[in-house]
Amino acid sequence: MKSYRLSELTQTQVESLKARPRIDFSSIFSMVQPIVDEVRKRGDVAVKDYTAKFDKVELEKIVENVSELPDPVLDPVVREAFDVAYDNIYAFHVAQKSVERSVENMKGVKCKRVARSISSVGLYVPGGTAVLPSTALMLSVPAQIAGCKTVVLATPPSHDGSICKEVLYCAKKAGVTHILKAGGAQAISAMAWGTESCPKVEKIFGPGNQYVTAAKMILQNSEAMISIDMPAGPSEVLVIADRHANPVHVASDLLSQAEHGPDSQVVLVISGDGVDLRAIEEEISKQCESLPRGEIASKALSHSFTVYARDMVEALTFSNVYAPEHLIINVKDAEKWENFIENAGSVFLGQWTPESVGDYASGTNHVLPTYGYARMYGGVSLDSFLKYMTVQSLTEEGLIKLGPYVVAMAEVEGLEAHKRAVTLRLQDIEAKQVSGMR
Repeated sequence: MKSYRLSELTQTQVESLKARPRIDFSSIFSMVQPIVDEVRKRGDVAVKDYTAKFDKVELEKIVENVSELPDPVLDPVVREAFDVAYDNIYAFHVAQKSVERSVENMKGVKCKRVARSISSVGLYVPGGTAVLPSTALMLSVPAQIAGCKTVVLATPPSHDGSICKEVLYCAKKAGVTHILKAGGAQAISAMAWGTESCPKVEKIFGPGNQYVTAAKMILQNSEAMISIDMPAGPSEVLVIADRHANPVHVASDLLSQAEHGPDSQVVLVISGDGVDLRAIEEEISKQCESLPRGEIASKALSHSFTVYARDMVEALTFSNVYAPEHLIINVKDAEKWENFIENAGSVFLGQWTPESVGDYASGTNHVLPTYGYARMYGGVSLDSFLKYMTVQSLTEEGLIKLGPYVVAMAEVEGLEAHKRAVTLRLQDIEAKQVSGMR
């Protein structure tokens, strides 16, 4: 890993460190657009063809109704682990429900904001180099709490055409209605357009490779009329460590993201003096050699780097510029630095809080903004599955009080019909009052 000392860098050089490896979406779009178009034209047949081409699986049907599928049999230890994760994720997300509030801004002028679930949603659960039933929970649990009526979970089929049993278990537990046995751009397209067997959805969630991301980006700007959760890129972690951090723990946290893929981004920020970087590097090499996905992790580390900061203020200033997907603060008294954090997808405070707990079972969501988008996006939450409407209601007294101000503003903007919608009502109120006095 290359190393830099922040105190010796210019502002321009510090800014350059936040840049991620560039993804050439123009060439990817040209590959994905034909898939999007074919699925729109040929529906299920196109999805089957692309699944045979890319996943080497021939399917008779691409969509399964979850309620009709038998309960999968899991090892009791595995089942309990997913049950605990479900309970924690449910508890954290149900706590995000907002209390409906009504405000009377003026006498007789009431306003409120009400939540409604997005009726149909699509959840993408990757299944390429690793199956991710944890992602099935992260997406389906908040959809369940929000009350989404149609929940389509798309995931690539196994070589025999079946669904990963752990993914199916999570899907059934969290109220998924349909499973689409497809991955890649063809799965995103099927959910966006709708096919003979796949319901059309209104919003698509979930991580994926560059082809999945490209399909989401294309389709949110198409006649499919869908929205997406957020732009997504390769996984990232930024670890801030001081002299109190255990090198074994620091190395394991860096590798836990590096093993996601060769394009994952790993950054180590050394805060202050006394940190044994050599011990950390030796641990990284030692642990990487014993990892089943060590070769993948090694490739990710080759374009990652270390930064030296004079103190925690400088370390967090850099972190806020970088805006990592995952931020681990492995320093003494980590909690006192929470208010200094401005840009991060999910934060892990203290030596006993590895990033893995957030990935699986602490309760927070692991579908998070990458590529620096944490500067303007948050991760998936209950709100991601809701939309909000504003409601106002006025009494006669309210319109009498507020109406003249609306009339004055409409006159300034030259919108006569807007003005009349108020003045005609005010005239009716006045006429009624005169009539009542007779």
